[in-house]
Amino acid sequence: MQLFRLDHFAAHLNETFRVDIEHEKVPFVLVEARPLPSKPIAGMMREPFSLLFRNEAAILFPQRTYGMKHDVLGEFGIFLVPIARDREGFIYQAVFN
Repeated sequence: MQLFRLDHFAAHLNETFRVDIEHEKVPFVLVEARPLPSKPIAGMMREPFSLLFRNEAAILFPQRTYGMKHDVLGEFGIFLVPIARDREGFIYQAVFN
């Protein structure tokens, strides 16, 4: 299992990631990658960060762990939480700490 850091994702802003939902590859676009405030803790393996993805489907997908794939980062599991809706679709957040 790869330990992702913010820089892994920041290089791929506005790129499409595909999420496996009921055997369909649904596109999610990475719209934000930012660090989260933290205090250094001995043994900390990475600085915490947050990712926001937009999905244009009219359906709200529930919070859960999804299989995600990206052309460069490969395949990995990610816990997505729907946090907002705008004119372009739903926004989902993933937090790494």
